[in-house]
Parts: sequence; C-alpha cells; structure tokens
Amino acid sequence: GQMNRVGSAKIAIEQAGEKAQGSALGSDAFFPMSDTVENAAKAGITAIIQPGGSIRDEDSIRMADEYGITMVFTG
Repeated sequence: GQMNRVGSAKIAIEQAGEKAQGSALGSDAFFPMSDTVENAAKAGITAIIQPGGSIRDEDSIRMADEYGITMVFTG
C-alpha cells in the first residue's frame, strides 16, 4: 500500500511488465489527475476500475476515451 496513487500505479505497471498489455488496473482510491490513466494506456492497459470522486474525474474520463480504455466507477 503506497500512499501516492500515481506512484502506486507506476510501481504496479513496472512490476507487471509485458503482462500489463491487455490487462485491467484497479484502485481503491480515485485518481486525482488524468496522468495515471495516460500511464496505464501507454502500458497497454485496456480497463480501469476505480471509485471516482475526484473533482477532475472528467479529465480522467476524457483521457480514457482518447485511448479507448474502459473505465468503471464503483463510487
């Protein structure tokens, strides 16, 4: 459990390596900015599940749409 969501996602993507391609990324906390979505897309992740609740959720949604990533909010 890392406290920083961006750092947590980077660590997970690094550890997954090639296995990230076509995988899903889950978080138990919202993404404060769209950079995590962009990093996920660059790693080949195709779906994200997160609770939502950020004042910038729309930015994350736009980034997901831009890269063709399915995003599910559990909030």
